[in-house]
Amino acid sequence: MSDPICPLCTRPIPPDVKQSLHHLIPKLKGGKGGPTVLLHHICHREIHATLTEAELARDFSTIEALRDHPRLQKFISWVRKRPPGFLSKVPGGRRKR
Repeated sequence: MSDPICPLCTRPIPPDVKQSLHHLIPKLKGGKGGPTVLLHHICHREIHATLTEAELARDFSTIEALRDHPRLQKFISWVRKRPPGFLSKVPGGRRKR
């Protein structure tokens, strides 16, 4: 069986790579028990470093919407050039709220 594919960056997620489930609607905003997607841990961290829970719930509750966000577009084009097991601190740090 082949490795699952990260829906954000479209790279494979090998079993030995850090991964996490992302709630498309944050749990704090009513998404508990809602749809989740399996992501590379680095991709998941970048989503939460970029967007607030309210923004995620209101405007970014689909993979397509996340991919359209300008900062995430830059991140995706950067991380796609890395091997599937690549780990790094999230570039750019947390967004000012």
